[in-house]
Amino acid sequence: MSTERPDDLSALAIEELDAACALSWAEMKRITPWGDTYGGLTAGGLEVEVERRYIWAHQPEGSIAIEVEVRLPGTRQGAEARAVIEPSR
Repeated sequence: MSTERPDDLSALAIEELDAACALSWAEMKRITPWGDTYGGLTAGGLEVEVERRYIWAHQPEGSIAIEVEVRLPGTRQGAEARAVIEPSR
């Protein structure tokens, strides 16, 4: 198994998290709670499953947690990235 895989998976998880966080607060609020799973490719050409979730966070109150998981299909190998976005004031 290639040693680049964990870094490749982590890089894509961070890239997908950045894209998920690019929505405005109003856009995030409209779609929360929501999640989706779709196929993708890492920069190294690995076929992966990407799961993106927008869920209400408990702390700080009213915040949205954005979670991204990138995994190799049929395995337990993957990477996760998470951010908590506080409401706009």
